[in-house]
Amino acid sequence: MVKRYLIALSIGLTALSCGSHDKPATTPKLDSIAREYISLGLSIGRYDGDFVDAYYGPDSLRPAETDRSQLPKEAFLQKIADLKAALAATAANEPNDTLAHRAEWLAAQLTAFERRIQVFSRTFVPFDVESKELFDAVAPVYDEKHFQELIARLDQLLPGKGPIPARYQALASRFLIPPAKIDTVFRTAIAEARKRTLAHYALPQGEDFKLEYVHDKPWSGYNWYKGNYKSIIQINVSQPIYIERAIDLACHEGYPGHHVYNALLEKNLFRDKGWAEISLYPLFSPQSLIAEGSANFGISIAFPGREQEDFCKKVLIPLAGLDTTGSSTYFEAIAIRSALNYARNEVARGLLDKGMTDQEAKRWLTDYCLLPEKGATDYLRFIRKYRSYVINYNYGQDIVRKYIESQGGTAADPDKRWKLFESLLSSENKAGDLLEASKK
Repeated sequence: MVKRYLIALSIGLTALSCGSHDKPATTPKLDSIAREYISLGLSIGRYDGDFVDAYYGPDSLRPAETDRSQLPKEAFLQKIADLKAALAATAANEPNDTLAHRAEWLAAQLTAFERRIQVFSRTFVPFDVESKELFDAVAPVYDEKHFQELIARLDQLLPGKGPIPARYQALASRFLIPPAKIDTVFRTAIAEARKRTLAHYALPQGEDFKLEYVHDKPWSGYNWYKGNYKSIIQINVSQPIYIERAIDLACHEGYPGHHVYNALLEKNLFRDKGWAEISLYPLFSPQSLIAEGSANFGISIAFPGREQEDFCKKVLIPLAGLDTTGSSTYFEAIAIRSALNYARNEVARGLLDKGMTDQEAKRWLTDYCLLPEKGATDYLRFIRKYRSYVINYNYGQDIVRKYIESQGGTAADPDKRWKLFESLLSSENKAGDLLEASKK
């Protein structure tokens, strides 16, 4: 079935490049299941406040107000089982490859519904089982020696002597954006990311975002998609914000990240194809691995090679009133630090599976993720709240990168890279699809 879908994806990419707007076939059965899927997801969201990240479909599918004192767990699980059985029958008998894949994607989303209900009910499974059922992926495991070897590479690079985390923070502190400059720097970074994206994509007319600054969140940035091609992008200014994060968050939350992903899904699937299910974005689902992975990979799509460093040096650092002295060393250190991101997964595994103490978790986050004390504390909050979601950022990014590059979207062919990325952002995909396609 994956092979059949890959053929359909290739055909879809060709149609996209030719500007075809023909509506693909659909079936009343699938459309009916999609509506039930939405109603179920919105009903679960009445109890689990983190379940629904976005919804912009018809109000008629919203459930009536009910007593929310006790989750009707067994009723929800039975409904999920019934819908999955109907989808399995549909996929098995559907001659249209695209629609068969649509049924399979919905079934994977419903598997995530099951697991999230269990998590919300405090019924847990091992970390890797949870991530597989929620996000269709199991991230690789690395021991502490792996991260120690990466950290050792910083010893020769960072100025000064003493513990590497302290030396890294001393260097990074030179490139901390002053609070009075945050808005100016972020708006400049977002404008540049948007300009670069629009050079390759014709985004839906009227797309736009509102930028807000918030405090005391476990995350550094968030995109709240509101439908009609509009987003609210929030930046958490309670955390220290370093100069490179302006571009990271501009791309990740905005262009060509979450805002573009949601706008393209709304335009190409919800409006053009009439696939109602895409109007519901369940946070704990395979969709999130694609969303977070593509948003992180989108940074290198918009700013390939050393272009992020160059834009920071030439534009953002002077704009922030900072000195560029030491910036080359800083960006070399950032490149090494990015390889350390998998340590976050090991902290989450340790806390959720193996009884790792908060003290030990903070040691890992400061020693291997190079987070300041405030960042380490906030990330512990993030893990407690979002659990195995952490794999979506690093492993999700690697899955997306491997897929794009396996299809010929290398840095040597940036136009093809952008085109493949647009197709990915306009389709219902899950990690298993991309991993299988990367083997071809």
